[in-house]
Amino acid sequence: MVTASRRLRAAASLIALSTSFAGAKSVLAQEPPGSGAPADIVVTPNRTAQPIQRAGSAITVIPAEEIAKSSVKDVSDLLRQSPGVSLTQAGGPGRVQTVRIRGGDVRHTLVLIDGIRVNDPSSTGREFDFSTLVLADIERIEVLRGPQSALYGSDALGGVINIITKRGGGRPRASLAVEGGSYGTKEVRGGLTGGDDKVDYSIGFSGVETAGFSAYGYRIPRLATVVPWGLEPDAARRLGLTARFGLNVADGVRLEFGGSYSHNRAQFDSAFGSYPDTPSLGTSRLGNVYGRLIADSFGGLLRNTVTVFANRTERESENVSYFGRVPSVSRSDSTFVGERIGAEYQGDLKLGSLGQFTFGARVEREEADGFSRAVLPTLRAQRRDFTAEQTTRSLFALHQITLADRLHLSLGGRIDDVRGVEQFATWRATLAYEIPDTETKLRASVGTGGKAPSLFQLYSEFGTPSLAPEHSWGVDAGIDQSLFEGRVKLSATAFHNRYRNLIDFTGDVSLCQPTQFFGCYYNVARARTRGFELQGDVDVVPGFARLRLAYTHLNAIDLSTGLELARRPRDEGRVALALTPYAGLTLEPRVTFVGERFDLPGQKGKLQPYARFDLYADYKIDETYSVYARGENLTNARFEEVRGYGTTGRAIYAGMRATW
Repeated sequence: MVTASRRLRAAASLIALSTSFAGAKSVLAQEPPGSGAPADIVVTPNRTAQPIQRAGSAITVIPAEEIAKSSVKDVSDLLRQSPGVSLTQAGGPGRVQTVRIRGGDVRHTLVLIDGIRVNDPSSTGREFDFSTLVLADIERIEVLRGPQSALYGSDALGGVINIITKRGGGRPRASLAVEGGSYGTKEVRGGLTGGDDKVDYSIGFSGVETAGFSAYGYRIPRLATVVPWGLEPDAARRLGLTARFGLNVADGVRLEFGGSYSHNRAQFDSAFGSYPDTPSLGTSRLGNVYGRLIADSFGGLLRNTVTVFANRTERESENVSYFGRVPSVSRSDSTFVGERIGAEYQGDLKLGSLGQFTFGARVEREEADGFSRAVLPTLRAQRRDFTAEQTTRSLFALHQITLADRLHLSLGGRIDDVRGVEQFATWRATLAYEIPDTETKLRASVGTGGKAPSLFQLYSEFGTPSLAPEHSWGVDAGIDQSLFEGRVKLSATAFHNRYRNLIDFTGDVSLCQPTQFFGCYYNVARARTRGFELQGDVDVVPGFARLRLAYTHLNAIDLSTGLELARRPRDEGRVALALTPYAGLTLEPRVTFVGERFDLPGQKGKLQPYARFDLYADYKIDETYSVYARGENLTNARFEEVRGYGTTGRAIYAGMRATW
């Protein structure tokens, strides 16, 4: 298998080669994707920067000021600000965090960092674990809902989450924040940005350490006596680094280099055996680098963007289990390594009154390795459970046009050719119609999604090499309304999705190969999700009170059984009221509500609804210093996101932030 260092050297060679594509001199007409654009500019819906009023897709932007209010240990909690997003975490900080969009599976959410795909090639379904991501110098997060494979290819059946790091500029500025609080938590984050017309830079870091609480059984009364000697806390430690550098080589030619690294080390409970509370330990690492050349040609009519990238995910676990009335210990170690390297060209051609035509090609290679070793009661040599690779070649195109300055249309398509897998094509169309007199936008989108089977589903001991791609079809329609000179902004969206050819696991060996005694993956499942989303931002009393809300109603059905899909709440929402009693002081109470859902397929393991109350407070001492505090679950509500796994009790955190 090609090593990570060889992959990074290959990526660097591609970057150097790409500079030969620099076109004629011209002024860059727009900021490149992932540039730290203002909140009313989005880059994810159509792969180019555009006003959000022109986007026909449903999208939510989480800006830097909201990210600053969160903890680096709870990245996924930020995403609750977006309707249509549902989160699951098996325990406290450092444990696996997964995201579903509009009722899709966790493997149907594509995650990008600065436009670079970072889903784990070695995971079961190529899903992304948000516990590997640490907030360091993040400018904004864009959540694009609905099938987006026509623009982004495999994994985007449910939607896309694009995490965009800061782009430097202006005089050098530094920031530093330190925090401490409940469960022995210590946290620090900081950054440095700056630049001029020639060079810009942005560097960020963050880290958190917590003694935590038991992942299994914490604050769950029915499990209090499962472990006679009491539950042990599960500690976690996380570190994140980001860097982004830009060089304006000439008028109309820009080079950009970026990367990120996240390290997560956390204890966890295996939840198997006689006593599920165990001293198991997991470590995950995510490294990502990219280089990007943006060059205008033909007097600025054509923008050429060449991107090369490489990333690597490593997951290691020490799995400990207790068996028997007098516990005997069993331990096994496992390691998974996923690597990705590739290159992409995108051209954006201005057609005047005929709009803009975006086209491109992409090639990427993914590899995955899995290893295991028995340690107790008998030490055995490490064995390779599976190793596999695949190459994906893609072509995509998108045409955007505006008619009568009000009607914004787009139509795009993509072909993905995955070696060893059936080729699949996807498409998407969007519409946005502005009514300036009433500050109204009507929008709609319809499209298809496709997802190639993961390397694990194809080639592991449970794999089936003949698996076909998963497919989805989705449509949504909505309205965005601004009232009272922008003081009230409301959004409503209705959506309907259908999934077919879904990959599922079966224990029926008659459906598997003769050597698969414990089950296999196969194409069989069908599902339907539908519902509506509401979002609001109301400046109740200018300068004093601002209300924000997000709500989703979801009906997610397994069409094979007619039963509800697991871990999809029927109702979910969040309400936050930001108060400014006097200059410099901000108080923000928040309530998160999650409705009834089932933990297991077949409507088994019912999880009760819950409401969680949090409070954030910030006081700006002067232009340099501010102090803040955050209270989580202040009503001490007891709830489970995964059956049997604990969640935070009442917790208080406080810190100081400096910017100079």
